Amino acid sequence: MELKFFSCKLLSYLLCLSLGFFPSINSAEFFDCITSKLSSNFTSTDIVITPDDTSYSTILQSTIQNLRYSTDKTLKPLAIITPFSYYHVQSTIICSKASGLQIRIRSGGHDDEGLSYTSHDHTPFILLDMSKLRSVTVDLDDNTAWVESGATIGELYYWVSQKSNLLGFPAGECPSVGVGGHLSGGGFGTMARKYGLSADNVIDAYIVDVNGRILDRNSMGEDLFWAIRGGGGSFGVVLSWKISLVYVPPVVTVFSLSKKLDRSGTQIVNKWQYVAHNLTEDLFIHLVINLAPVSEQEQSRTLQLTINALFLGTADKLIEIVEDRFPELGLQKTDCIEMSWIESVVYFSGYLSGEGIDALRDRSLRPWPKSYSVAKSDYVKKPIPEEAFEDIWKWCLQENLLLVIEPFGGRMSEIDATETPYAHREGNLYIIQYIMRWTDDDFKASKKHVDLIREIYEKMTPFVSSNPREAYVNVRDLDLGTNGKGGCGSSYEHALEWGSKYFMGNFRRLAIVKGEVDPTNFFGHEQSIPPLVLSYSY
Repeated sequence: MELKFFSCKLLSYLLCLSLGFFPSINSAEFFDCITSKLSSNFTSTDIVITPDDTSYSTILQSTIQNLRYSTDKTLKPLAIITPFSYYHVQSTIICSKASGLQIRIRSGGHDDEGLSYTSHDHTPFILLDMSKLRSVTVDLDDNTAWVESGATIGELYYWVSQKSNLLGFPAGECPSVGVGGHLSGGGFGTMARKYGLSADNVIDAYIVDVNGRILDRNSMGEDLFWAIRGGGGSFGVVLSWKISLVYVPPVVTVFSLSKKLDRSGTQIVNKWQYVAHNLTEDLFIHLVINLAPVSEQEQSRTLQLTINALFLGTADKLIEIVEDRFPELGLQKTDCIEMSWIESVVYFSGYLSGEGIDALRDRSLRPWPKSYSVAKSDYVKKPIPEEAFEDIWKWCLQENLLLVIEPFGGRMSEIDATETPYAHREGNLYIIQYIMRWTDDDFKASKKHVDLIREIYEKMTPFVSSNPREAYVNVRDLDLGTNGKGGCGSSYEHALEWGSKYFMGNFRRLAIVKGEVDPTNFFGHEQSIPPLVLSYSY
C-alpha cells in the first residue's frame, strides 16, 4: 500500500471550488434556506439579524473589544445568526455551505485579531453568535458539568460555585471571555500549575460537523476529540463541553503587591524567573509590568511591577512557603487576604474589584473600556539575564507596553506535549504576553503602535523560545502568517509558518484530522488548520 499526502495549493483550490467559494455566492439562497428551516417557535427576526435591522449594530458591537476591527472599513457579516437551539446551528451550517458562504463563530469576542466577527480578506460571511447558548449544568454525583460554548467563563465559575464551594474549574482570569474560544485554544489560568489547562479537563463534547450532524465524543472519534481541545477551533461548531470540575479548598489566599520597577524591583523579577515555576503547584504568582500612575509630584513616567498571587490554602501556609523560597518578595501577613475560591475569581479579574460574585453573570461589565489594541505572545525556556531587563524596561516605558508574565511548572510540565494540541509543556518557565492599547482612531496611530510592538517583539528574539519561536493560539497573531483567501488556497507546507509556532509537532496531526473531517475547509479563516488530505493507493 502506498500512502500519499496531497496538500498542494491546487488541491486546496479544487476543494474550495467544489464547495462553491470561488463561484458566485448566493446570499439570497442562504436567507431563503435559513428562513425555511427555522423552528415554528421563533420568527426569523428572533434569530436572523441583517444590516437592515435596528439591532444589527448593537449585537455586532456587543462583545467586540478591539476597535481596530470595528471601523467603517471593517467587513461586516451579511447576517448575524443568534441560535436558540442546536437545530439552529445545524441549519446555519447547512444553509451556509449550500450557498457558498463562510461562517465565523463567536462566543465571547475577545480574539485579538477579530477572526470571529470579521474577514480580513473581504470574503463574505455569516456570523454565528453563540451567546444565547449559555447554559451550565452541574452534576455533583460525578463532579462534572456541561457548559455551552456561548457561556462566559465567569458564568461557568458562578454556577459551579452555586452548587459547591469545594469545586472550581481551571480557566482564565477574565470572566467575560467566551467558553467556546477559550477551551478551543487551550485555556490558561491561575490554577494551570495545579490542574493544567481548561482543555486538559474536557471529557466530552457535542459538535456540529461540516455536514450538520451533531456528534459526541463516541461518534466523532478520538482524533477529532483530541483536535478540538486546543486546536484553535476550525473543525466544526462545538455546542457544549463536558468538563471535570476540580477540588478547591474552602479557604484560598490572594495578594497583590505593587513595587517601583527600580533595581530592587528588577532583582525580584529576576529571582521570580528561577522560583515561580518550581514552587508548590498550589501557588500561582504572576507579574504585570506597566506604566505607574502619575502623581502631582512626579515629573516623568515610571514603570510599576505588580505581583499577583493565588494560593490554594491559608495565609499562614503561604507566608511559610514564600519566606523559605522567595524572601526577596518581602511578603507580610497583612498583605494576604483569605477568601473563598469564587471570591478570588472576582479579585483576580481586576475590573470587578468591589463587586460581589453576582457580577460574574453580568455581561455588561467588561474588562476595560473598548480601545484599539495589539497583542503578541512568547514562551521563555531559560531565564533572561538580569542585565537585559534594563533594556526591556526602557522599551516598555517608551512605548507604553504592558507585559503579563505567567509561570509554568507543576501540572503543566507533567502533561505530555502530545496529549492535546497545546504542546507548550515541559521546558517552559513562563509565558509572556505583550499588549499595547491606544485610543486614537486614525490609521496613522494604529500603524504606529502595530509597528512599535513588532519592533519590540523582534528585539525579544534572543531571550525567548526558538526553532520554532512558540506562540499561544489564544493570543492570535496574524503577523505569524496567514492562509489564502477565505482560508482556502493555502497548503499545509505554507501554513507551517504559523502552525508550528502555535502547535509545534502537533500541527501535522491537526492538519490530518482537518483533512478527514473538513476536507474543503468550510470552517476556514485566516489561520484555520489547513486540510492535509490522505490518499491511499494499492
